[in-house]
Amino acid sequence: MNYSIEKNLSKIIIFTFIIIMSSMIFAISYFYVTNTYDNFEVEMDKFVKEFHQEKKKTLKKEVHTVIDILNYNIAKSNLEDEELKTDAIKLLNNINFEENKSNYFFAYDVINMQGGDEFAVLVVNPNRPDLVGRLISTNYKDTDGKKFREDFMKDIRQKGESYTLYAYKKPNSDKSQYKLSYFKYYERFNWIIAVGIYTDDMENEIQLKREDLKQRIKKQIVQNVVLFLMFLSIAILISIAISQKIDDILKNYEEKVRKNANELESLNQSLEEKVKIEIEKNREKEQLLIQKSKLIALGEMISNIAHQWRQPLSELSSILMFIKFKFDLNALDSQTMDKKSKEATQVLEYMSHTIDDFRNFFMPKKDKEEFYLNKVINSIMTIVSSGLQNNNINVEINIDDNITLKTYLNEYQQVILNILKNAKDILIEKNIKNPLIKMEAKIDETHIILTIEDNGGGVFVEPLNKIFEPYFTTKSKSDGTGIGLYMSKIIVEKNMQGILKVENTNLGAKFYICIPKIN
Repeated sequence: MNYSIEKNLSKIIIFTFIIIMSSMIFAISYFYVTNTYDNFEVEMDKFVKEFHQEKKKTLKKEVHTVIDILNYNIAKSNLEDEELKTDAIKLLNNINFEENKSNYFFAYDVINMQGGDEFAVLVVNPNRPDLVGRLISTNYKDTDGKKFREDFMKDIRQKGESYTLYAYKKPNSDKSQYKLSYFKYYERFNWIIAVGIYTDDMENEIQLKREDLKQRIKKQIVQNVVLFLMFLSIAILISIAISQKIDDILKNYEEKVRKNANELESLNQSLEEKVKIEIEKNREKEQLLIQKSKLIALGEMISNIAHQWRQPLSELSSILMFIKFKFDLNALDSQTMDKKSKEATQVLEYMSHTIDDFRNFFMPKKDKEEFYLNKVINSIMTIVSSGLQNNNINVEINIDDNITLKTYLNEYQQVILNILKNAKDILIEKNIKNPLIKMEAKIDETHIILTIEDNGGGVFVEPLNKIFEPYFTTKSKSDGTGIGLYMSKIIVEKNMQGILKVENTNLGAKFYICIPKIN
């Protein structure tokens, strides 16, 4: 199956590439065409709005141009107003008026600015010569029933000008069309001069613009689609060339694989042997470390026994000297002998109890035990108390009597002893005033946590967890081996599935021994 895939890899690449590229090109083309037509509609809406605004401005400009001409003629002529009006009527009848066009001027001679049936006389309207000279009413309604003259007269009275849309007969036609007109009051003649444009003419212009824009967009779309297809064709040709190159590379690769298959097999066998050898070496090293750790612990035990027995031996020596002294003086009576014998027996029992504590501590046990944490700490303090007292190290213990653990008792004790020894050594080495070791315990959701904190100033190592590496020590070579904390880490995290960590506090180093709670 894999050989078949490799053999047809170039074809798979070509077909996959063609499918992906074709999909991309078609998707791009689709979105491009869709967005182009969407933009076309947006542009057309914008054009229509701007076109209407422009036409309104054009109408206003045409009327104001006529008024400027009239004012100019009045300023340059000495004719009477009636003659001037006659010339103005001729001008308005001929300016920009063409057959079948809607851009003609028309004018009203106002009689009553308030409107009514006889509000004005129509003096100019090339489209409706039948109405010229006749009275015009504001009550006239267009085909939609709109009194458009009343509307524009209202604006004339308020602003002097008006834009009004209404239905009106188109030149050379019997049909009414909507017309937008601009009306301006010319005070000198008391005229209202107006010009308008039929909306169907504007729609025709807009439609021409739309058709022109459509044609340009279609042309642009066709050009871009052709470019996309050309790009797809070039990409396919490139992919074919690449696939042929891949074929050549794969053939060379297959040849090399065949030649090197036996070499790789022998190399793998050699590597497996080397890995086994290295694993065995690591096991041996670990066993040596464990053995060394046991020897160090044994040395610590002997040292602690010596400390624990020093005072009882001194007391026993005093008892014997007292008995000998009394005997030499012939003053040793049975009562004194019994008393001193009892005192000697008590001292010997204490020494025997100490030996039992050490023997139980170092006795190997492979099964987990359930025990009270406070009793274990008290047993450990029996072992180390003399060494701590001799160096004036105070120990504060704050542990609830009801806290219980279930784990390997001796190994747990060994971890605590290692940390206490480190704390003691650092306090002695730094000659700390009022040396202190604090031991506390708490329970969270998953673990029972014993903390051991000293006031020795902390551990200045980066990273801090480096202190758990084998053979790493901050002590002099004669005082430290770097094994204690390493073995403690292995015991807690591998054997007990717990966590051993350290942090620096305001006082010094604080160790956390986290053992999983009893299930």
